[in-house]
Amino acid sequence: MNNEKLRVDKYLWAIRIFKTRTQAADAIAAGKVKSNGLDIKSSKQVSIGDSYEIKTEARKWIIEVTGLLHQRVQYSEAINFYIDLTPEEDLVKKSESAFIEYTGKRQSKQGRPTKKNRRDMEGFVG
Repeated sequence: MNNEKLRVDKYLWAIRIFKTRTQAADAIAAGKVKSNGLDIKSSKQVSIGDSYEIKTEARKWIIEVTGLLHQRVQYSEAINFYIDLTPEEDLVKKSESAFIEYTGKRQSKQGRPTKKNRRDMEGFVG
């Protein structure tokens, strides 16, 4: 099984970190996927024991490869092919930054208020 060849973009797609293989290749080209702190290319061969640092919009991942997966499978099966080594503080920090305190003001660039929003604002103010 160690002699099998598998590209890193196909592997990241198969373990469901990226929704499409093109997104995986684009992230690699943009430098959002690193192996041992160094940028890699999409054509790099994956082998068991490799570790990767991956930055997506949703979160930061640090994974170690435990098995090669050539086809995309269910999430419950895909998690058996890698170990998530992401520190707990990175997961907590991401959820804290997503919290927005409600102050009664509308967030910028949301467009005009709907009828329901306007009525709620009028009831809140007066």
